[in-house]
Amino acid sequence: MTARIGLIGYPVRHSISPIFQQAALDALGIDARYEAWETPPEALAQRITALRAADVLGANVTVPHKEAALAHVDRIDALARRAGALNTIYREGDALAATNTDIAGFRRALREVGGFDAAGTRALVLGAGGAARAIVIALEMEGATSIAIANRTEERARRLIADLRSDAGPDLFFLSWQEAVSREVLASVDLLVHCTTLGLSGSPQAEASPVAAAALHAGLFVADVVANPRETPLLRAARAAGARTLDGLPMLVYQGAEAFTLWTGQPAPVAVMLAAAEAAMEQRAG
Repeated sequence: MTARIGLIGYPVRHSISPIFQQAALDALGIDARYEAWETPPEALAQRITALRAADVLGANVTVPHKEAALAHVDRIDALARRAGALNTIYREGDALAATNTDIAGFRRALREVGGFDAAGTRALVLGAGGAARAIVIALEMEGATSIAIANRTEERARRLIADLRSDAGPDLFFLSWQEAVSREVLASVDLLVHCTTLGLSGSPQAEASPVAAAALHAGLFVADVVANPRETPLLRAARAAGARTLDGLPMLVYQGAEAFTLWTGQPAPVAVMLAAAEAAMEQRAG
């Protein structure tokens, strides 16, 4: 029986996860298919219930379901519980277990691909959803000293801060969106991480950037969690300003590699996954 794994999100047409995950499964001779499961919010509970079928190994979960999905699983590990968001569901016997591999994925991408050491740095995170929660925890683990959170919905940002603030952690504080993307604030931080869907291929705001080009500068490191396209409007403007940048593809692949091992019990062929992901993006860009 061919096993199934899938990506739960809305929309998921843009995702290349099925491409690089299938390449990994095929490389190891695992009889499984990785599928895209477009799931509107009203169908989320039913979709997660379907993961209990005998032929399903698990799923990735992406926007807008990373927080809501927590209510529908049996076990939540410490990382996902602290983040208040999951991105991976896997089987533990008959139970559905959840974790958040975005945290490890971003840490690895920032260090290994971006070459950026966040220890002692001041960061600005744009967004307050599931991805932003993972990024804040990752930056805390990497030793950032302060993290400003900006979101268009203030209440959501303040809830993130209240949930993640700790005595031993970095200084977490709220900035209004308008203030956060100003030239003055961006001149005072070392790292900008964009965690909204602005610039996402296939979205209504695919051509939008959260920051005006004139506010970016060469002393800034800019990371975008959007993986498709690799060069979002934000990253294009950041590069033009002389800033160092990190696109969302390495984080996507590294978090996927962590999930792959949870589903299959085997080490992920990361090189195969990266090559397949990069080839898919080149094909789409062409």
